[in-house]
Amino acid sequence: MLLEDLNTKQSMREAFGKTLEQLGKEDKNVVALDADLSGSTQTKFFAKSFPERFFDVGIAEQNLISTAVGLSMEGKIPFAATFSIFATGRTYDQIRNGVCYQNANVKIIGTHGGLTVGEDGATHQSLEDVSLMRGIPNMTVIVPADARECAEAVRFAYSHKGPVYIRISRNSVPDIFPEGYKLQNKALTVTEGKDITLFTNGETLAESIKAAGILAEKGISVKVVNVPFVKPLDVDGIIEAAVSTGMAVTVENHSIIGGLGSAICESLSERHPLPIVRIGVEDKFGQSGTPDALLKLYGLDTASIAGRIEKIYDSIKIGN
Repeated sequence: MLLEDLNTKQSMREAFGKTLEQLGKEDKNVVALDADLSGSTQTKFFAKSFPERFFDVGIAEQNLISTAVGLSMEGKIPFAATFSIFATGRTYDQIRNGVCYQNANVKIIGTHGGLTVGEDGATHQSLEDVSLMRGIPNMTVIVPADARECAEAVRFAYSHKGPVYIRISRNSVPDIFPEGYKLQNKALTVTEGKDITLFTNGETLAESIKAAGILAEKGISVKVVNVPFVKPLDVDGIIEAAVSTGMAVTVENHSIIGGLGSAICESLSERHPLPIVRIGVEDKFGQSGTPDALLKLYGLDTASIAGRIEKIYDSIKIGN
């Protein structure tokens, strides 16, 4: 299933932008909106090809979402893009009451998600966006892990009738999935293991795969499971994967409150309780720094994930 080489990297933002441009060629009802960040979000590709279907609302994110709702009511398929922090926080009321309450066919693309916004610091590091979006009825939430999965997520959003939020990173990320990969709402096992199940998505999938390799050398067998759909969650797949090892860890470039870890804990506690630990950003804000330094500082780089899981596994073994 996986590509063997995680050293080749591509931009998820560019994958989004070029896929959106292609959708524009295929369907004249596709429109794009931005909030004065077209070069950063990569809606610039669509804007160049279809200027008559591109709307830059300026630094007015509430208008971005409200305009997208209006366009959807006229039969258009709007993709509204801006930084995750603005796409979900500054616009929450418009998304809740304008998009989701009406089940409007609006696609929201939040770029620059998580700590890896880097030097822009805490004000721009969206660590709560997944939590905000998964709490609203009718919203679908997807966190793709590489450029190919991002392109697939954009195509899914286009074909899905109703609100979708896609959260992507600023950084270029390793290629994980091979050509021909098709996105499904399934908890997808990407490395087999028998001792512990690691659930993750987004940027931390590549880090988790590499961490599993380190742990294998220490005799700890980790099943790594990709969960791109945080909502609706593949509950049956989550339970099956967790039960197969009897112990679970979640890893995410997001607050441990309300994101993937919370979603999986909720599902397991109701259906099949077992030991589970959430790895992510504790109840804190981010700070300014390089993406790599921040991942290390907050325990989300390969070495930190491997070290934390080794301690978790050893402590549970001793307890048993």
